[in-house]
Amino acid sequence: MKGVCGLMKFEGFSQQDFNVFTIPGLDGRMKEIQERIQPKFQQIGEVLVDDVQMMSGSEMYLHIAKHARRTVNPPKDTWLAIAANKRGYKQHPHFQIGLFDDRVFIWLAYIYEVPGKEQIANSFLKNKKDLQRIIPDDYVISQDHYKKEADKFSELDLENVLQRFRDVKKAELLIGRHLFPEDPILTDGERFVEFARETFETLMPIYQLSFK
Repeated sequence: MKGVCGLMKFEGFSQQDFNVFTIPGLDGRMKEIQERIQPKFQQIGEVLVDDVQMMSGSEMYLHIAKHARRTVNPPKDTWLAIAANKRGYKQHPHFQIGLFDDRVFIWLAYIYEVPGKEQIANSFLKNKKDLQRIIPDDYVISQDHYKKEADKFSELDLENVLQRFRDVKKAELLIGRHLFPEDPILTDGERFVEFARETFETLMPIYQLSFK
């Protein structure tokens, strides 16, 4: 089975993967992203796209960031996305796994391009107590996918975050977990995929609430 093969092949992330983001220049960095990181995303994605499909009850598609619009500045991060749309993911709620130079992020993501942000936010506000119950305290929330820093869920005012997501055009909502290079989970491919699967399973009720 391709899922099993993908899991067997993925051996985890190494410090060299994070070091890709120290390479100067667009061409050099993109070459390493394409040769080092994207094959790992393919291996992870082949497994998790099937899992997310089963959890959600919807057909899911794997997307790997190509950074095709870049002409000068090298990307500061790169990622895979799993979404219910074959053509793209940015305009849809989606699941993400990606790397900055000092962390791996695992997200349920609503970026600014998602239509119906106001309706989604109002649904979340109406069901705020459910979100507080679903999201573990050690998860993190970001309101801007361009920034690598995120805040601990336990330290945020969720109502303010959701109101900002609703009212500010560029505001985003990303919920999930960060792993740092020294974490042993990252060097164990099987453990990492299970960790990501568990994260997506935890967040799946929120994803499904997006469509109500």
